[in-house]
Amino acid sequence: MTDMNGPIQPRPIGFLAASWAKSRGFRRHGLVGALALMMLTGAVAFNPARPRIIVAFGDSYFSGYGLSPTESFPVQFEKALRKRGHDAKVVNEGVPGETLADGLARLDRTLAKKPDLIILELGENDAEQGLDPAISRENLDTMLAKIRAAHVKVLLCGALAPEESGEIYQASFNPIYRDMAEKHRVPLYRFILDGVAHDASLKLDDGEHPNPQGVEVMVNRILPVVEKALTPKRR
Repeated sequence: MTDMNGPIQPRPIGFLAASWAKSRGFRRHGLVGALALMMLTGAVAFNPARPRIIVAFGDSYFSGYGLSPTESFPVQFEKALRKRGHDAKVVNEGVPGETLADGLARLDRTLAKKPDLIILELGENDAEQGLDPAISRENLDTMLAKIRAAHVKVLLCGALAPEESGEIYQASFNPIYRDMAEKHRVPLYRFILDGVAHDASLKLDDGEHPNPQGVEVMVNRILPVVEKALTPKRR
């Protein structure tokens, strides 16, 4: 057989066999690669990223004192986050009556869970019990240092000494949270009962703890602050 450039030489059978084997090998490796890709994408599809874990670490204001479990701040706050499109789970670690010393004693267990954010709300019981502000300051200082060392984000909620504690005590206690927020470079939310504390219609009959309407105010006020705390900082 010839063409315009001369005769076409028949190819040896060995060459054809090698070409056929090479073609099969290419297809085989291509099939393996395709299967690997399918398994990888399948793993991604069936193992989505876990929701962001937010721990409401505090006292009775977080625990839901006097409310049904579904009316508590953590439950309502998680609902609000999800309505805003956040895939988040809010863990209720509020313990009624706790002081900063109590919170420090259990903090390591919380950090071991590797949460994405801790909303730290403790200290009001320190002030109500008239504990030494110097000790409260030291305990809060240690807690924030531990949280920062664990590379966990934290939103610090301030506490205010009651008026009956006197001006001298207030002057010593109230600045603790501002000072510690500045020292550890963490965001500060002035007071968890902001907008609730001075409105009797938003509190239970005890005159202190929020009722369901009060919890709603708490959630709405702190929500944008938490969203900002969760946003990665630009470098």
